[in-house]
Amino acid sequence: MNNIDHYKINFGPQHPAAHGVMRLVLDLDGEVIKKVDAHAGLLHRSIEKICENNLYNQNVGYMDRLDYVSMMSNEHAYVLAVEKLLGIQPPIRAMYIRVMYDEITRILNHLLWLGAHALDIGAMALFLYCFREREDLMDCYEAVTGGRLHVAYYRPGGVYRDLPDSMPKYKGYNFSKKRLESLNSNRQGSLLDFINDFTKRFPAWVDEYETLLTDNRIWKQRTVGIGVVSPERAINLGFTGPMLRGSGIEWDLRKKQPYAVYDKLDFKIPVGSNGDCYDRYLVRVAEMREANKIIKQCVEWLYKNEGPVMLENSKITPPSRMDMKNSMEALIHHFKYFSEGFLVPEGEVYAAVEQPKGEFGVYIVSDGSNKPYRVKMRAPSYVHLSSVDELSRGHLIADLVTIIGTYDIVLGDVDR
Repeated sequence: MNNIDHYKINFGPQHPAAHGVMRLVLDLDGEVIKKVDAHAGLLHRSIEKICENNLYNQNVGYMDRLDYVSMMSNEHAYVLAVEKLLGIQPPIRAMYIRVMYDEITRILNHLLWLGAHALDIGAMALFLYCFREREDLMDCYEAVTGGRLHVAYYRPGGVYRDLPDSMPKYKGYNFSKKRLESLNSNRQGSLLDFINDFTKRFPAWVDEYETLLTDNRIWKQRTVGIGVVSPERAINLGFTGPMLRGSGIEWDLRKKQPYAVYDKLDFKIPVGSNGDCYDRYLVRVAEMREANKIIKQCVEWLYKNEGPVMLENSKITPPSRMDMKNSMEALIHHFKYFSEGFLVPEGEVYAAVEQPKGEFGVYIVSDGSNKPYRVKMRAPSYVHLSSVDELSRGHLIADLVTIIGTYDIVLGDVDR
């Protein structure tokens, strides 16, 4: 009988496990993958070029729309870059709020990743569990910003507003009285009280996830030994975040190049040993536990220390809403700030943060005007996706779904 040649099939861009509009052209021998040709760019929105045509203070909102699962972490990198160019530092309370929300964002990201990854592999229940917890954290976003995804909360010089003294409550339209009391039982105090209560409840929920997956033999059969990356190869491929730490490299910008107040906080860097999909799962679950510890430390500090959350520098920050409505000069200042922005000294800067997916960096070149001359983002998803061919060769089509899941990619981040 004649040998059958390799044949090609398209995986995506409509495939639900592609996690966005990504097309992979697979070269197959039976069900064994011989080559993967990744076609990105189907979601390209020219965000870098748009940022070069906007005022510095108008670009924060675009950071939310890059990796739209790690919103505030992206904002943090951008405002750090602008603050470096301006030579300013936000108030200490603003830095603690930023770190707290960075870690809330980390948990949000990892919960979505875990639920979707488990669903791709065949574990349906976990997706529902993860979204149960995400809802509480989305409410924390909404309480302070009014938005649940695209929030534009971080600003050059601090954060938009201080934490509110009350937590929004569920209304009684679709719930019984008993159910309503249960839902609102931890919403009687401030936002900090609610976050503090969440940090106490969350470790038990992570235990639930691990009970379902960590020693589950089907889960281990689908993830152990799949997509193995050696430590040397992970470094050469430019991996960062859980993709790098899963291969045993203890590299985390929060520890190695501390920013904000991470050098004042106590936390560990989880690392794997085998560099496979199972180890990367363990690293991300451990990161959720560590993020919870960081949030708890921030809450304790914020309880004890009041203070401003925005620099009082009228050249860089807008007037308060109260001043704007009571003073003609403040109204003019507000109008000029949002229509003309502020001038940034000439220079170039790169600022990076440890985003949930890896190192997210923003490179800005300033020509001394109120708009950046050049903006370039270093997106972790884009770097990681470049290795999909190497990790997938020799595996089955079903394993490709696991490998795409372990990357934790978002196509808004890849294509920009």
